[in-house]
Parts: sequence; structure tokens; C-alpha cells
Amino acid sequence: MKSTRKILDFVIEKTDTGFSAYSAEFPIYTTGRNISELLTNAVEAANLFFENEHVLIKPHNINLEVDLKQFFTYYRVLNAKFLAERIGMSESLLSQYVKGRKKPSKKQTERILAGIHEIGKELSDINLIYN
Repeated sequence: MKSTRKILDFVIEKTDTGFSAYSAEFPIYTTGRNISELLTNAVEAANLFFENEHVLIKPHNINLEVDLKQFFTYYRVLNAKFLAERIGMSESLLSQYVKGRKKPSKKQTERILAGIHEIGKELSDINLIYN
């Protein structure tokens, strides 16, 4: 019988062919053409790593993380100025986070992420009119 480990954090980076991910805690690395494939491959790589320890890793045990600079480089469709206005943050402060000049606190990171999620939710709820 296998036990399930709580959460494994993987840092993701955009590559020329898709994405790569690595665990800062364990020597586990993987790649994928898209985020869905990356998650699947991370689960497989983690299960191979923990195979002898009888630990079962499932997708909900994987936490994919990306730094703000990588996020805004890849998702250029999201305007940092718009996001700053939306969450009530100084545009120059968010710009410093995005450029990697400053590192946001956990509270600021959560605030930024909540704003991104809110915008994503709005976009997913919209239907376009076509003729």
C-alpha cells in the first residue's frame, strides 16, 4: 500500500519548446509542451523518484510555481499596468516585481495572484458575439 505525500513544489520556466519544471527539494526534473503535459510529466517523474519509498503522487500533490518575471514574459496578454490598477497597487512597484528588481512579500504575491485569478475568471465567463 502506498502513502500519499502532501505537496511537492515545482518551479516552472518557459523554454523554446514548451516548459521545464524542477523540484527545489528533490532531484526531480521534467519538461512538457504545455502546462497540462508538464503536470502529467511532473507526477510521473515524482512517482519514479519515490517508487522505492512506496509513496504515491497525484496531480493535486503537485504545486507548479512561476516567478512574476517569467509569468509576465510568457503571458504578455496581461498588462501589468492594468493589473496594478485593478488590485490597487502602485504601477512602479509591480513593474519592479515583474522586472525582478524587487521580490514581493508573500502577502503582495497573494494579492497579485488574486488579481490574476479574478481577471482570468472574468475572461472565462465572457462569450463573444459573432455573425
